[in-house]
Amino acid sequence: MLTLLFDGVAYGMLLFVLSCGLAVTLGLMNFINLAHGAFAMAGGYVTVILTNRFGVPFLATLPIAFIATALVGALLERLLYKPMYDRSPLDQVLFSIGLVFMAVAGVDYLMGSQQQILALPEFLKGRVEIAGVGIGIYRAFLIVVCGILAIVLQLINSRTRFGSQLRASVDNRRVARGVGIRVNTVFAVTFAVGSGLAGLGGALGAEILGLDPTFPLKFMVYFLIVVSVGGTASMYGALAASILLGLADVLGKYYVPSIGGFVIYIVLVAVLVLKPQGLFARAN
Repeated sequence: MLTLLFDGVAYGMLLFVLSCGLAVTLGLMNFINLAHGAFAMAGGYVTVILTNRFGVPFLATLPIAFIATALVGALLERLLYKPMYDRSPLDQVLFSIGLVFMAVAGVDYLMGSQQQILALPEFLKGRVEIAGVGIGIYRAFLIVVCGILAIVLQLINSRTRFGSQLRASVDNRRVARGVGIRVNTVFAVTFAVGSGLAGLGGALGAEILGLDPTFPLKFMVYFLIVVSVGGTASMYGALAASILLGLADVLGKYYVPSIGGFVIYIVLVAVLVLKPQGLFARAN
């Protein structure tokens, strides 16, 4: 039981890393970016290529995946996303889902449709027994990294000048510009960071979730569920939702395998019925 709980928390932490970038762009910028999974896929492929083909150490590829996808995100934000900020939610959905299909087709053409295998370093492989609980070393690594990331993101959002500027820009762009906030720059940096976080999540998740050109389509719903359940008030909302869904998914598939794949949807419906704005709703 304890091993299942540990694996559920680890899976939830992985969902958080994959989804926190969407929590930034959707929760903080009010932009519906369904192409978030494409940035995660890009980060995964950066890590796989650097590790398997060029022998770059796995840990060294993680910041590279973050920076590479952040730069791509910054470029696309200027060229494609910026004109969509003031468009309707339907326009944003159609635009971003179109980018997803383009990314899937492009990666399939360049890399092939086969699933990529990531070679982890030996010190991250295997399991250890602690007090009778089997703990996967890589899953423990994910928990530590994701916990630190959640704290850092929340502190940046709530305790820094940039976080205040971002919240002001989201609430009222005209007033924010009037007090001297460079709204376009704030949004560009935020979108780039969100894209980089997606790339980091894809790099960390490539070994557990698998990586192929359909990655953005397979996990798009999971990203949206995390943001919907967690709410938009803080990164802790996305973290709490990710852990809740990770535990529900792992325990559901173990104890009720016949409906295990639907447990997270049951949790989604239950949470939204009780708290329609999510667990951590933004105050009006």
